[in-house]
Amino acid sequence: MSDEILINMTPPETRVAVLENGVLQELIIERQRKRDIVGNLYRGEVCRVMPGIQAAFVEIGLGRAGFLHASDVLVNGEVPCDDKGIERFLQQGQQIVVQVLKAPIGTKGPRLTMSISIPSRYQVFLPYSEKLALSQQLEDESERERLLACMEVFKTQGYAGGYIARTAAEGVKEDSVRADMLFLNKLWDVIKVKTEQASLGLIYEDLPLALRILRDWYQSSVTKIVIDSKSNLDRMMDFSTKFMPEVKPLLELYKGERPLFDLYSVESEIKAALERQVPLKSGGHLVFDQTEAMTTVDVNTGSYLGRGNQEQTIFKTNMEAAQATARQLRLRNLGGIIIIDFIDMLNEEHKASVLNALEKAMNKDHAKYTISNVSELGLVEMTRKRTRESLERVMCEPCAMCSGSGNVRTPETTCYEIFREIMRDARQYEAKELLVLASNEVVEMLLDEESTTLADLESFVGIHIRFRAENQYTQEQYDVVLV
Repeated sequence: MSDEILINMTPPETRVAVLENGVLQELIIERQRKRDIVGNLYRGEVCRVMPGIQAAFVEIGLGRAGFLHASDVLVNGEVPCDDKGIERFLQQGQQIVVQVLKAPIGTKGPRLTMSISIPSRYQVFLPYSEKLALSQQLEDESERERLLACMEVFKTQGYAGGYIARTAAEGVKEDSVRADMLFLNKLWDVIKVKTEQASLGLIYEDLPLALRILRDWYQSSVTKIVIDSKSNLDRMMDFSTKFMPEVKPLLELYKGERPLFDLYSVESEIKAALERQVPLKSGGHLVFDQTEAMTTVDVNTGSYLGRGNQEQTIFKTNMEAAQATARQLRLRNLGGIIIIDFIDMLNEEHKASVLNALEKAMNKDHAKYTISNVSELGLVEMTRKRTRESLERVMCEPCAMCSGSGNVRTPETTCYEIFREIMRDARQYEAKELLVLASNEVVEMLLDEESTTLADLESFVGIHIRFRAENQYTQEQYDVVLV
């Protein structure tokens, strides 16, 4: 497999596209005004302790208090023996150091933890732990034993804290592992000094997106990393020289006149990823609906299949849908509970094959996930961990007309609401005239199709009614003003 990483940079925004065999699989966007805060350390103040849900809310200066569960509370560097009685360890007004696990999503504040972890190229540093561990993705047993022995030797030389070897450490020389541990120890010493001196707010900020991509996303399958900013390329070159010399030959500056994302058709893929419907090559399509509680994916054949070999055609469509769904979940960064409604299949082997295809396609995903079996209704329930907003939430906002519901009241419905409002005002107030402010569509309907009803109403209430169209009003908005 050949992977390429494209980095498009403008002063207010950084966009990273990850391509596998020339096909866009993942897109990460970071805007200067809304930088990713996952991994940042803050000195916060407990503003509310809630024993009923064994959690606390911590103010860290982001406008929304962060959520800290009892399982993420540390006391003297250890998690309390049980998850009961959080009020014994945290009190309102207490100042604590926390790390962001999940960025604010929707109306929810950030998820916090007191169990701090700091990643580097080859390891993750756990300052409040002494354990040594290895990434589960390191499968070679001899390599696991080598790394663990290497880390144990260095621990005896005075390297404090715990360490988890990352997949990038596989095959790395002992000197590089040791240098990584030394770097993390020095970094933690700097952070501790800042922690003692800092007031409420940010203590330590993770690397900018372009450098995080080098640290966290580079793997042996990456063949090139292209960036369209000379100044940021220089920063990435310096970073790779110090920490990742094997990456330096892969860094390229894009100098073409055509925008980088246009050249690789990334822009068109982004637009398609914001659409509700995703076409399949077989003629079917997927429909994505993202709500606060969950995301649903509906698989449709798109047309009548006939009686020929319907089961086989359904199977083929579902197999294609499994591949496309896995890609779209990554590309759209959809997380939480996900329900996939495959087309009903009668053959049990077909159900197992579709589930296996989905599992295989999801194996490439960096995010943690779980997949259930196919239910009798053909539904597959799965979860996918998310630490940042979905692509839709980053790039879009709720429609001003429908407030994100996807529906607006018809002009006819608004007309009838206006009639009822006029009746209420006529009973409650003594007015010689009423002025109705509404959208062009509503006013036109009142004066045309509903003119007879309006004349009867005006005669019934005995009040003259005037109308004025307001260009700023949606067809759901109106005001009845007493004159």
